[in-house]
Amino acid sequence: MKKTLLATAIIGALGASAAAQAATVYDQDGTRLDIYGRIAMGIEGGGSDRNDDGEKIDNSAEFVDVFSRLGLRMSHEVNSDLSAFGRLEWRFKGDERDTESGFREIRQSYIGLQSNQYGTVQAGNFDSFYNQFVSLPFDVYINRGLEFAGHPKQSRGDSIGYYTPNLEGWTAFLQLKHYSERGELEPVRDEGNVVAAQGGVQYEQGPITVGLGFVDDVVRGGGNGKLMGGLIGSYQINDQFSARLGYEGRKHSETYAGPGTNGYDKWGLGATYTTGPWAFNADIYDISEDGDGPNRTAWALGSYYKVSSNFDVFAEVNQRDQQSFSIDVFDDGRPVRVDRSESEDVYWLTGARYHF
Repeated sequence: MKKTLLATAIIGALGASAAAQAATVYDQDGTRLDIYGRIAMGIEGGGSDRNDDGEKIDNSAEFVDVFSRLGLRMSHEVNSDLSAFGRLEWRFKGDERDTESGFREIRQSYIGLQSNQYGTVQAGNFDSFYNQFVSLPFDVYINRGLEFAGHPKQSRGDSIGYYTPNLEGWTAFLQLKHYSERGELEPVRDEGNVVAAQGGVQYEQGPITVGLGFVDDVVRGGGNGKLMGGLIGSYQINDQFSARLGYEGRKHSETYAGPGTNGYDKWGLGATYTTGPWAFNADIYDISEDGDGPNRTAWALGSYYKVSSNFDVFAEVNQRDQQSFSIDVFDDGRPVRVDRSESEDVYWLTGARYHF
């Protein structure tokens, strides 16, 4: 009977023309199911005019999907202190017809237990704890603009994490991601199975939020094999204005020859201003890259207008200000870093989102 009620409620919520955000479709005997999502479309243009091989590409305007998604949040009260929970979220392309699967990505899929007294443990495919507790104050843009580590950092799959309850403003966190070679006939990589750890603490009291964390940035997950760390905070000056300041750095590796940057130091400064239905973001970064990488200044601006509680429009611009980039070519079987000149236009994005 409960399964029938759940299915009927989900179908009804999906077909509703004006559902509230995170609609509760089932709530009985301590078990709750919420459905949420958004359909988002826009037009983007600019950005890099060259691909990873240094070849000239078209970066003119295009009609695009802007991270549309559909998700389920589930929870069940075990007792007055302990709850079991789960979350499942898909991405789909909202700007064009899809005759294959309808969905293009399982963005989140995890389960866990939450205790007000002992904290929360969860496992599966979820956002990086470093992003949730450290770099989140700068993660304010719909697309691009964030130069610190984002939510996929050494996360998103085969992960387990724990964070404490709020202890007089303090929260500590630890996450482990496992890269496995189980089932392979022989080792795919020299390092074999790898576990990437990340952890740290966050302090939140009144208008102040500060996060200090580290990530073991293993090569398997797109890093350079060295430790990355960050100290990032925000201050709510008043009801309308907040400022943020942060640093993030990663050690240089003499043996790393993979794509992207090696070691780096990043400083970021930003602010958010809200007034009525309007919100505005502005951020600037100073980035120094070790080795052959360039030093650059990046900036981003964003404006957002809430037409209603379910519908908003937006416009964002971003300039990475990178005058050169590096690619890897092979000489006698060995990767060699080669610098190429690059002219990067200002990236822009504008569009609208409907939330449900």
